[in-house]
Amino acid sequence: MNAGNPPGLDLTRLRAHLDHERPGLVGGPLSAELIEGGRSNLTYAVTDGASRWVVRRPPLGHVLATAHDMRREHRVISALYPTSVPVPEPVLLCEDEAVAGAPFYVMEFVEGLPYRTAEQLAAIGPERTRGVVLSLVDTLVALHSVDPAEVGLGDFGRPEGFLERQLRRWGKQLEASRSRELPGIDELHTRLAKTLPASPAPTVVHGDYRLDNVLVGADDRIKAILDWEMSTLGDPLTDLGLIVMYSEHPTLDDAPISSTQGAPGHPATDELIQRYAEGSGRDVGGIAWYTAFAYFKLAVILEGIHYRFTLGQTLGTGFDRIGAIVPAFIDNGLTTLQEN
Repeated sequence: MNAGNPPGLDLTRLRAHLDHERPGLVGGPLSAELIEGGRSNLTYAVTDGASRWVVRRPPLGHVLATAHDMRREHRVISALYPTSVPVPEPVLLCEDEAVAGAPFYVMEFVEGLPYRTAEQLAAIGPERTRGVVLSLVDTLVALHSVDPAEVGLGDFGRPEGFLERQLRRWGKQLEASRSRELPGIDELHTRLAKTLPASPAPTVVHGDYRLDNVLVGADDRIKAILDWEMSTLGDPLTDLGLIVMYSEHPTLDDAPISSTQGAPGHPATDELIQRYAEGSGRDVGGIAWYTAFAYFKLAVILEGIHYRFTLGQTLGTGFDRIGAIVPAFIDNGLTTLQEN
């Protein structure tokens, strides 16, 4: 690890704060490195040579109030840590911006791997791939079995009208990213609104639940769910719809989009849906709507990335090909909705 200060984290101030708040936690001098892959909040691995932690803070240059975001992530993992849901152990939350220039929190470092692509899963073989993906579903069942009120999250969100608000939110995101004709996108949004399902009892919803947002241990079981920035109280089937979509969506070479489609041993989506239904006891008969909504949501996200690419605001490779895949997500959403 780099012994110097990574962008956005002053190790001297961090050490002083940790020594004050958690005396004896840190042994030797701290070193840190930025963990790549985050799309919004920044994540650092920090060590004193003997122990390791993770620090999460908002992006650099963010001028809006960000304490709420850090409080929210820290609050949900703190509430879930005593349960059977695997999350990193929280260490502390710091809302004093003098320490790191923004609010941040510290949690334990969990050993494990995120699987982002079918190729990464193929490397571990079909039997292990099957176990990993089924563990992803079983872990979601565990999350959705937590009673929010019992763990202090009864006011973590507003579940009433959750799906309507989600559709409005992503509709507004679409309007903000319009730069070309996208046949079918408005039809998909309208049909989703007209066929809105009745939600089951609300649960803690992760909001971006997929294989590369969890850490998988050597035993192929989920060791930690990460990236809680979109979590709230809402309709649990939105998380299941995301799993289905990420398990079957179209792929594009070199495009920075997570997909496990095509990995040998990957369970079929029907099996994933059935396993969730059996584990949770929930009616999943309307899952096509939730999967179609996941396609709409990702189409809007990808169109936003494409729009930023046309403005020269993206860094890295593969972004030049994002625009070409958006129509496929729209078509898949419309096709899936016909099954509802």
